[in-house]
Amino acid sequence: MRDAVDLLAIAAHPDDAELTCGGTLAKAARQGYRTGILDLTQGEMGTRGNPETRQREAQEAARVLGVARRLNAGLPDARLSNDANSRRVLVEFIRQLRPRVVILPFPVGRHPDHRIASELGRDACYLAGLARYPAAGEPHRPAKILYALAYREDPIKPTFVVDISEEFELKLRAIRCYASQFDGVKAAGEIFPTGQELYDLIRIQNAHYGSLIRTRYGEPFMTYETVRVDDVVKLDVQSM
Repeated sequence: MRDAVDLLAIAAHPDDAELTCGGTLAKAARQGYRTGILDLTQGEMGTRGNPETRQREAQEAARVLGVARRLNAGLPDARLSNDANSRRVLVEFIRQLRPRVVILPFPVGRHPDHRIASELGRDACYLAGLARYPAAGEPHRPAKILYALAYREDPIKPTFVVDISEEFELKLRAIRCYASQFDGVKAAGEIFPTGQELYDLIRIQNAHYGSLIRTRYGEPFMTYETVRVDDVVKLDVQSM
């Protein structure tokens, strides 16, 4: 199917996916996978910019990352709800895009939309596989759900970290596409201010995640299910 993707990031607002998993999306695209981003809202309640500007920025950022499909669900910004209508809307997008793996926001966050997007995304991924669920499209259920842990302050150890050392500058280029949101600012979304420019803070944070796997830059993820390992002799990341 032309619309089908291997990896889909579902995000509350344009720019969320770039901040939390942009390097992973770029890496997957370079590996030959079809990637996608589904923004649930247009970010119309944001203090800076406007929906039209953010839409242009989002499409350019997707181009930079090599994302094959970027769509917007048109749900209300700052008023996301895990209700029956929102679940149906999202189920239809999942059935259209048919991802094998879905990246969701972490279930905890200071922005209500991030928390609700996580719950809504997980529920829709399940419901999309029900043959009798009343929504357009053929049933499809993703095989794997990943939660982006980037910028979290919770004492939660990542299940794994993706090495994005070769993709980090590309990720930063994609984030810089959102000039209306980020130029000259010191905080964004779940990223708290430290007195540094936001772009510098992103570099520092991604370097921290990279250090956890003994590499330059990384993006952290969590899964609720246990990760399977078939060859313990080939396990990477030096212990001592």
